[in-house]
Amino acid sequence: MRIIPFLLSLILTVGLIYCLSRQWGGLQKTPPFGQFFSPQHGFWQNAEPVNGSFDGSVLLAGLKGRGDVYFDENLVPHVFAANHADASYIQGYLHARFRLWQMEFQTFAAAGRVSEVLGAGPGNAYVNYDRSMRRLGMVTAAKAALQEMEKDSVVKADCDAYTAGVNAYISQLKASELPLEYKLLNYSPEPWTNLKIALFVKYMAYDLAGHDNDFEMTNAKSFFSKEDFAKLYPEVQDSVDPIIPKGTHFSPPGFSPKAPATVDSLYMNMPLTITAAESKPDPDNGSNNWAISGSKTMSHRPILCNDPHLSTNLPSIWYQMQIHTPEYNVYGVSFPGAPYVIIGFNDSCAWGITNAERDVRDYYSIKFKDETRKEYWYNGKWVPADQRVDTIVVKGGAPFYDTVASTVFGPVMYDPSFAGFSEEGTSRSYAVHWKPGDPSDELRTFSRFQSMRNYSDYKEAIVTFKSPGQNFAFADKSGVVAIWQQGEFPAKWKEQGRFVMPGEDSSYRWQGNIPQQENPTMLLDTLDSGRGFVSSANQLPVDTSYPYYLGIDFPPYRGLIINRKLNSMNSITPADMESMQTSNYDVFAAMAKPLLLRNIHEEPLSVDEKNYLKVFRDWNCNNNPDEEGPVIFQYWWRHLTKDIYDDEFSKSSLNMMRPFESTLLESLLKDSAYSFIDNVNTPEKETLQQVVTKAFLQAVPDLAAAANAGRLTWAKNKDTWVRHLLRIPQLSRTNLPIGGGVHCINAAKKLHGPSWRMIVELTDKTSALGIYPGGQSGNPGSRYYDNFVDKWAAGVYNSLWVMGPEDVKDSHVKWTVHFSNQ
Repeated sequence: MRIIPFLLSLILTVGLIYCLSRQWGGLQKTPPFGQFFSPQHGFWQNAEPVNGSFDGSVLLAGLKGRGDVYFDENLVPHVFAANHADASYIQGYLHARFRLWQMEFQTFAAAGRVSEVLGAGPGNAYVNYDRSMRRLGMVTAAKAALQEMEKDSVVKADCDAYTAGVNAYISQLKASELPLEYKLLNYSPEPWTNLKIALFVKYMAYDLAGHDNDFEMTNAKSFFSKEDFAKLYPEVQDSVDPIIPKGTHFSPPGFSPKAPATVDSLYMNMPLTITAAESKPDPDNGSNNWAISGSKTMSHRPILCNDPHLSTNLPSIWYQMQIHTPEYNVYGVSFPGAPYVIIGFNDSCAWGITNAERDVRDYYSIKFKDETRKEYWYNGKWVPADQRVDTIVVKGGAPFYDTVASTVFGPVMYDPSFAGFSEEGTSRSYAVHWKPGDPSDELRTFSRFQSMRNYSDYKEAIVTFKSPGQNFAFADKSGVVAIWQQGEFPAKWKEQGRFVMPGEDSSYRWQGNIPQQENPTMLLDTLDSGRGFVSSANQLPVDTSYPYYLGIDFPPYRGLIINRKLNSMNSITPADMESMQTSNYDVFAAMAKPLLLRNIHEEPLSVDEKNYLKVFRDWNCNNNPDEEGPVIFQYWWRHLTKDIYDDEFSKSSLNMMRPFESTLLESLLKDSAYSFIDNVNTPEKETLQQVVTKAFLQAVPDLAAAANAGRLTWAKNKDTWVRHLLRIPQLSRTNLPIGGGVHCINAAKKLHGPSWRMIVELTDKTSALGIYPGGQSGNPGSRYYDNFVDKWAAGVYNSLWVMGPEDVKDSHVKWTVHFSNQ
């Protein structure tokens, strides 16, 4: 019944309507009072009785046979259907029943339609977001993907059935039953379509393959000398422990791209300053996964673990379920908005996914003939640009019309009429080419995962997966474990796409793709007596012997500590994996701590300053919730970074990429006279001891302020939220007592972290554990809205009960819904 105090608290503060229009995202139009407060139709109807029942019978005309859904004590549905199409139909119905608003809102975000329901936003922020998504070509990409999806008869049948199930629920939905968010925003759901499924798939591709630093790196290349640039942005980190072990032999490349003749004059050495600015997904979107051979486990059977790191949202990104048909029996988490179990296990196998972090999004500088942008210079002549006019509907305002040009490289993302999220504007135009814009059918992979039985099925399932590139970990009951970095990756010449490329001829276009069989992979069969595991944590996939250029943006530290732990472990149990998956050990801090302590000048410190230093010295580098050490380290390292780099970077107003944390740490460990230590704005030459001590002294007032505010412990300071998609605090879980951090296996930060923790032991009867930060229901008035959050924060798991047809009377079954077509 949280929904009533939620409304009452708002009324007692500044009034419901004012809060909706001002505090929560600039909403432009509030619901009519009478309708919103109506006892028969308003928000009161969303309050779910504590002991309410979910039992029932549902008539669905599109079903081919009968289906039964058994809900357990956590409201997890166990779906038993006569065939895979009926299973998809029921899955669509259930997703809509419990997550309809979330599903639709995410497809609106993908399609650039947020302004339709939220208005223009402060400073036109929502209109600018919509423009960026439309210019990127999200709808065009979804339409191309849908054509590919519907060429596969199985995928098409499942999508058709899923869409029918969603629409069956919508058609039965009464005004009083609308999810709360529709009532708050005063709109109603549209009919679902297969295109919305494709839009959701592309939205996830955007989230995972949408971060690049081309603009910032181009500015840095134009500002710094070659020598300084190489120091600031090294291509490989010393500490990296790649996915495929160092020393692995790779065959000569099957395709060798040729660098243009003008690469030095027009690309590497041509100064170019960029004032346009992108909107980007969270750069820490990633994950951990590993699969352990039976040679290292107590049971002598494989164990597979996965925890994808995504935004911690309410309603949750995931919806947990079991699906049982004559063709397969699968359990795991699904995406509301698409069919299938995405991460999970079946009776034979388990799989987990992490992001490949590969650079598949490049920009080209376009020279237009004039401001109409109807012609651009290409291969020695003016050629016509395709143009379209996008109409952006704005709630509470006039429509916005955006003219978008397209080139052979792709759509023009930024031009003098739209500089993105820059306040400066831009005089140049930039076209974008990204892999998720190409036709693809990622759902085919997941359709095959539901029923795969062995490594051969796994290889066949992933072969057509194109984008976003993922590391697919696999284990089966025969004892095989494997990992394959799968995607369609452009084969690039060295440093292609690291900077904005010239767009005046064809020589800088992508020339081809890395052959699928040459993507990094590792297989351990049942006779493996070597390393005994495969793993990935978004780090560099291979060492420098791999024959293709990969880019530079790969976080090294989670992969380093995962491999270190697994190498040292034997007789591994699921309980060991619980401890490991929730480990708060910060290996980055452990590497930096001796450096800081060696170089601080303690003698002049005050008593209070020495007390902070003692806390840091005694800290064991675990970012546990009640520790003060990680806060001291974070503040100290932040000031050290600023003191070392700000003097150089402040000499330019350009938006330049700051060096990775690994760059500063590794540079200082290798060279105590690292050239950037010296402050170029002072006459003396600073030493490492001076800047380390100065940074600590700068951190102390910040630490004192944090202590006075009750925020000196790590959980209080980090302040992790599981936040509602509309950013409404009263519908969010705030100030969670969870440790971890960006360099920890438990990668929880303020609004981001392990979105689903799963551990699967492939014994004769599969044993599995899992938890995610949310609940099965999207209704804030339900006790199942956030009932997993406290367990997730505490590092506690639920046992994943896999139901059999004979278990209908089992005590786990709390409610039953029967589906039929008559």
